[in-house]
Formats: sequence, structure tokens, C-alpha cells
Amino acid sequence: MTAEMVAPAWMHEQITAEEYDSWSEEQCAGIEIVDGMVVVSPNASKRHNRLARILANALDAAAGPEWNADTDFDVRLQDVPLTNRRPDVVVYRAETIDITPTRPEHVLLVAEVVSPGSETTDRIVDQYAKAGIGFYWRIEQAATGVPLVYTYVLDPATRTYRDGDVFTGVLKVAAPFPAEVDLGQV
Repeated sequence: MTAEMVAPAWMHEQITAEEYDSWSEEQCAGIEIVDGMVVVSPNASKRHNRLARILANALDAAAGPEWNADTDFDVRLQDVPLTNRRPDVVVYRAETIDITPTRPEHVLLVAEVVSPGSETTDRIVDQYAKAGIGFYWRIEQAATGVPLVYTYVLDPATRTYRDGDVFTGVLKVAAPFPAEVDLGQV
């Protein structure tokens, strides 16, 4: 069996920003572009989607009129080689809602809910840090059923993340805006 029989040729070649921008929304769903290469993610579980939705709704309510929190859209980290990530939750400036693609300078926080099949890409924090996104959260679905939330804060001088707090079940955040999210009910 050849590689072409398993995946189409375009999955073995670097994709440019222009090529990606010409694709339909349906073609872009469920994929990310990392260093120009297509990364296909498996369909998310109901638990995964529910965690992302609960988090996005709570952050959106806490953010006020200056920020929006949404799920399932692209953040263009760089054009060459193209790195186009699709975090589970993105908090971005409200006035940039119609700007496509969403750029790192529009984003305050990205959150990834780690699920089977997405562990590798969801734990890549250096791409978000190098792009200058101030906060990164990783939600791990623990065997106990109560999610663990690892928070990271950008050090702007080094463009790396330093470890923040770790939360179990209930996430209480004072900065960048106050929020309390109960993820233990999922």
C-alpha cells in the first residue's frame, strides 16, 4: 500500500497561505496546518466539545464587551511556513470579529482540550508563545472525570511560557479578567 492510497497527495506537500485561503470552510474543518503540513484531527468526543463550550461560555460572560470567547476557528500564527492552528477556545478582541484570518495580535488566550488523537498537537505550546499570545491553557481529561487545567503565562522578553496555576475541576482566574468556571460537572 502506498502513501497515496492512504492520504491524498496534498497531505504530503507544504501548503501555502494562499492555497489554504482558497479552500472552502468544509475543507478546512478538522485540520490544522503546522509548518506548512496538514495535520488532521480526529472528531472530538461529546465530552471534549462540552468542556470547550462550558469554558468558552464562561470566559465570554466574564470578558465584558472588549473580548469575545469562541470555539472552532482558525488562528493564523505565521504565513511562511504556514502555521494555522484551530484551538478549542480562543479569547480575542471583540472589534476583530470580522477580520479573517484571526492573527496572534488579536488573541489574548487560547485553550486546548486534550483528547485521544490530539495529544501531540494540543501540547505544542511553543507555537503560541512564539506568536506572542499572552495566555495558554491546557485542559486534561483525567481518569477521575474531573478535568485538570494547566495555565501558562507568556514571558514577552523570551517569548516562552512560564507555568501558571493548575486547577482541578473549578477554574478561578483573576487575570486577564475574573472568571470562575466549574468544569467538574462535565
